[in-house]
Amino acid sequence: MQTGFVRAHILLFFLTLAFMQATITHGREPMTLYDYTVQTAQGEAVSLAAYKGKVLLIVNTASKCGFTPQFAELQKLYTTYKDRGFEILGFPCNQFANQEPGSNTEVQHFCSLNYGVTFPIFAKGDVRGKTAQPLFTYLTKEKGFQGFDQEHPLAKVLQEALEKNFPEYLEGDSIKWNFTKFLIDREGHVVARFEPTTSPETIAKDIENLL
Repeated sequence: MQTGFVRAHILLFFLTLAFMQATITHGREPMTLYDYTVQTAQGEAVSLAAYKGKVLLIVNTASKCGFTPQFAELQKLYTTYKDRGFEILGFPCNQFANQEPGSNTEVQHFCSLNYGVTFPIFAKGDVRGKTAQPLFTYLTKEKGFQGFDQEHPLAKVLQEALEKNFPEYLEGDSIKWNFTKFLIDREGHVVARFEPTTSPETIAKDIENLL
């Protein structure tokens, strides 16, 4: 009886340990960029681990925004540096004044036809608030909001529009508007955040320093 009792307690111990490990593993938050999975415009899941060793620029985009012409600058950066291990990942979002109303297919066609975009444009999704994609929650925790570049011609317009119509957007470190850009080094560290008021062409040196 005593032997059976001991065996039962040993079995219970290991079952409890296994349950705790499973719970911790299942409930843990991703610790690095490469732990996140995103969805393509075709609905396929892609792990960002596929981009290990690359310098990345992650951007939330929109087709009907005053900053939409930045697609041309982004494509120029991509064309210039892609053969050296640089990737741009675009994430369309309709959270900002409904400036990305189209379907995933329509977004793909718009980017390709109007700006010749050849870098990946992923599925539409939210980038701020409770419904934000986990990737963007992670990015904004890694690099907070430091203000707009006041030398940009649209900086004053954007600031005033947010203060008047979306004052809650200015709170905290969340994404403020379309075309917020995060620069990632080859080890997956978020090294810089650029607001919509920073033109892509001006960060070429930052990219070169990481390549």
